[in-house]
Amino acid sequence: MGMSRRSAVRMVAGLAAALVLCGLAACSVPRLGGIATTAPAPLVEITPPRPAAPQRQTPGQTVPVVPTPPAVVEAPRLTPPPPQLVRPATASIRVALLLPLSGPEQATGQAMLDAALMALHEAGNARVTLMPRDTQGTPEGARVAAAGVLQEGAELILGPLFSAEVAVVAPLARARNVTIVAFSTDIQVAGDGVFLLGFVPQQQVDRIAAFAASRGLKRFAALAPETPYGTAVVQELRFAAAQLGGELTDVAFYPPTAQDVMEQVRGLARYQARRDRLLARRRVLEAQGDAEARGQLNQLAGLDTLGGPGYDALLIAEGGAALRQIAPLLPFFDIDPRQVRFLGTGLWDDPTSGQEPSLVGGWYAAAPPDNTAAFMERFTALYGYRAARIATQAYDAVALASALARNEGAADFSRNALMSPSGFAGTDGIFRFLPSGVAERGLAVLEVTARGPRVIDAAAQTFLPVTN
Repeated sequence: MGMSRRSAVRMVAGLAAALVLCGLAACSVPRLGGIATTAPAPLVEITPPRPAAPQRQTPGQTVPVVPTPPAVVEAPRLTPPPPQLVRPATASIRVALLLPLSGPEQATGQAMLDAALMALHEAGNARVTLMPRDTQGTPEGARVAAAGVLQEGAELILGPLFSAEVAVVAPLARARNVTIVAFSTDIQVAGDGVFLLGFVPQQQVDRIAAFAASRGLKRFAALAPETPYGTAVVQELRFAAAQLGGELTDVAFYPPTAQDVMEQVRGLARYQARRDRLLARRRVLEAQGDAEARGQLNQLAGLDTLGGPGYDALLIAEGGAALRQIAPLLPFFDIDPRQVRFLGTGLWDDPTSGQEPSLVGGWYAAAPPDNTAAFMERFTALYGYRAARIATQAYDAVALASALARNEGAADFSRNALMSPSGFAGTDGIFRFLPSGVAERGLAVLEVTARGPRVIDAAAQTFLPVTN
């Protein structure tokens, strides 16, 4: 990559109610622990206030997605789109949207499509024609879908979702000089005309590790699945800890399909060694037999181990139900959350995390929550269900395309336009695309509470200039 990814991912963020385009002058933001050196450029709002609800698409029907009278229309859920355009009446710019609208990830794809249609309507740009296509969640499905939209004249491709899909779509798009803005988090498929809007785990690790270090936590441990995601998290934590003057002392991987990770947690806790240390200490005190020894024995009563596990913070690269299954094992094996701070990535960005008592007080890095919550409320009111978390990215992608298509004449979906140094601000906070093709994102640090997440380190609102 043209610049150090590690230096590039020192990121901070701000919020906007809808996708916002920064001014052309470079914005500046505090780096983690730093101070901005120049005044930030003003943000320019590009999405108007929310108009009435978009009309729904049904098979065999072309739906104009244009502002309508203010009454919000209740309607059935969208069905997977047929192979025709969602076309405003005066459209001239074709934007493809590749999503898994059938197969195992159909529900996720449907939520992303619903969010995309909402963005197209709210942006109010009648020049944009949205071309949704089903990838079936497979590389071959993505290849067929991409070939079709390119043949039909797509000027920009949004999606697909998975890295294996992106890998097969990218050569087809490059041959037509068409840019891709995909939703993958795998940095291996970024670059050379492929931009990733997804939240890459490396940036989340850098953000949470830097915050923890600023609070005096320098000895890290990691618990992660044996997956590319888990490996990426551990590798970045090792690097980040060293950069922060700390160290990664312990790592435990577990099979991603494992139903029981007790042995991995037991080993990570150094439980047996700490248990043996306690038993040995008790034997010494019992042999000593005096009043002072009896007092110390009383203090050890009820303990299962002696001493800590050897680290200050434990990063758990897991989320959802798996995280809630793993978390109770930590205090069970004497990894005490009152002594060891539990850390997480954006996978923790789940309102149910606080239902597990051992996670309360844990810290994680994620998008600033206020605008995301506002999006979810609007989405639920319109469609009658709560969107998959990733739906915000589909919204921001379409809003971004609408913003870049606002100028008279041809839309500018060039790499230079996408790599605006000022960046953009959307429902997931500010972001800008780096020369590597990865989106540098602004992240807040949140704390898990029983009542939901709480921001404890807010994101700044602008970026520092990109340096080589």
